[in-house]
Amino acid sequence: MQADLESIFSADGALAHAVEGFRARPFQLEMAQAVSEAIRGNRMLIVEAGTGTGKTFAYLVPALLSGGKVILSTGTKTLQDQLFDRDIPMVRSALKAPVSVALLKGRANYVCHYHLAQTQAAGRLPTREDAGYLQRIASYAKNTRSGDKSNLADVPENAAVWSYVTSTRENCLGSSCEHFDECFVMEARKQALAADVVVVNHHLFFADVMLRDEGVAELLPACNTVIFDEAHDLPDTASLFFGERMSTSQLIELARDTRMEAMVSARDFAPLPEAALALDKAARDLRLSRTEDIARLPVNTLRDRGAFDDALSVVIEKLYKISTLLKTQAERSEGLEKCWQRAVALNEQIARWHEGGDDSIVRWIEVFNQSLQLNATPLSIAEIFRKQMSDHVRAWIFTSATLSVGGDFSHYSDDMGLTDAATACWDSPFDFQRQALLYAPPGMPDPNTREYTRAVVDAALPVVEASGGRAFLLFTSLRAMREAHETLKIEFEARGLPFPLLLQGESPRTELLDRFRKLGNAVLVGSQSFWEGVDVKGEALSLVVIDRLPFAPPDDPVLAARIDKMNREGRNSFIEYQLPQAVITLKQGAGRLIRDETDRGVLMICDPRLVSKSYGKRIVKSLPPMKRTRDLDEVIAFFQAKPAHSPAA
Repeated sequence: MQADLESIFSADGALAHAVEGFRARPFQLEMAQAVSEAIRGNRMLIVEAGTGTGKTFAYLVPALLSGGKVILSTGTKTLQDQLFDRDIPMVRSALKAPVSVALLKGRANYVCHYHLAQTQAAGRLPTREDAGYLQRIASYAKNTRSGDKSNLADVPENAAVWSYVTSTRENCLGSSCEHFDECFVMEARKQALAADVVVVNHHLFFADVMLRDEGVAELLPACNTVIFDEAHDLPDTASLFFGERMSTSQLIELARDTRMEAMVSARDFAPLPEAALALDKAARDLRLSRTEDIARLPVNTLRDRGAFDDALSVVIEKLYKISTLLKTQAERSEGLEKCWQRAVALNEQIARWHEGGDDSIVRWIEVFNQSLQLNATPLSIAEIFRKQMSDHVRAWIFTSATLSVGGDFSHYSDDMGLTDAATACWDSPFDFQRQALLYAPPGMPDPNTREYTRAVVDAALPVVEASGGRAFLLFTSLRAMREAHETLKIEFEARGLPFPLLLQGESPRTELLDRFRKLGNAVLVGSQSFWEGVDVKGEALSLVVIDRLPFAPPDDPVLAARIDKMNREGRNSFIEYQLPQAVITLKQGAGRLIRDETDRGVLMICDPRLVSKSYGKRIVKSLPPMKRTRDLDEVIAFFQAKPAHSPAA
């Protein structure tokens, strides 16, 4: 196999003949060989591959040649589609590999015949616009083979009607559904079970592993290799699914579905819709018991807890009431029986959360604009994940551009329970000394002062002017992002700067990025959404400004509990946990700048702690080896050396 890989990745090999612009890269071949060895030996491998290494092909080639069943899991549905639609077909064609490939998404991506019919029968939707969308969806469902909502372009992906015509794990009737034989979800899963390569995303992978969803539980036992791309996201995703969550939205959906089922199958039993309305009100009142707009709050230190506790008690009472009534009507239809089962499950879940008592679990609530979620998250996922991996001998590959701190993987491997994994690290092949400059502006105030964001904008303005726009300004909080955007708007107008100003959230991310690329001199102000998974090659992006080192908020309930546990054990939580997390996140943000060997630009990190704190040296060592400066004139000279307005490479 290794000799074959050398040939495949050579300058005149299969990839060079099939892929336009392909160049032989030693690091890419070395990574492919390491992945191949891990697959053949059914071993665990953690791989960090810097931007430009070509890690996608480096794991796809050995995966497609392995002869076994492979699950590829990515960080987002966008990357999932990119793998399925572009990268895998390209490599499969180059290798002439006779492998079958399936794309598997979560239930919410497929039209459900049963819930579509129920919604049509009930005739109740939030808006007239949704009623129009319903007709289009019904027509689409009759003519599509996949049922994938992404293929119905004239109904917006975020339209409220989708929640009425798709299923969830809780409300799916399974094999007892009259539409089971024509179910789009089951058809997608049949294809996944039969395929040699299945492309999923991390959320779907963990949801299906933990929930043992019907049909999907067969995927993992049957596979020989699991490859996680964008593996730096796994700890957060795994924590989410190895814990428990219950939201007011689930309660409201249960109440809605109960009313719809009662209208069809229990019209003569008035107490049921009445109980559903009471549960709906109780759920909404629970959200209103918290005055915060968006917040993550630990239960044990919750302020003004009385109103929340009272509202939660009413929810528990109304949920018990509706489950009792549903039990008496369950035999009248499959839908009512499913609603009863959901009510019982929610009863048990809310009781576990309310009682607490497990020191290895942190209980907290998350407040959103329209809902409230009760969370129970494990302090450590290492043991749970190890157990999931030990059920069957297979290869596990974890890869990303950002998994280590200065080449040390211990933070990631300890977090994920991968202490027996082999590790490998390949730096980016780009010439950062020539292509990039790291600028730490002098005289910045303490990041915790009120004037800090204004100081960031003031320091960034002359650099933005020198770069001719073409900049990302990335902030660690939405509040700072919005403040900076308002200040920039005023300053651009006052100084007569002609750069289009874009703001995260004013359009979908893909649309914003397309506008940014086409404009060529825009300034995009963003937060978390633009720190990773964003690829802008060429001089359209010549400057990345990061406001502060991305330490997670110490009052985050899960982080605070983990810090407390480590400190009680006599460990240094800052050095062992908080700093490595910040470094990995910073590397993601910094990675937006140089995406190609012809790219050129400045990375500006405004946080004075990069220079003033002893740990700053450790952070800088983890970044690509750029030339460093604190001199604004040197930054301006860097841009003047090759005009930023020259044609993009």
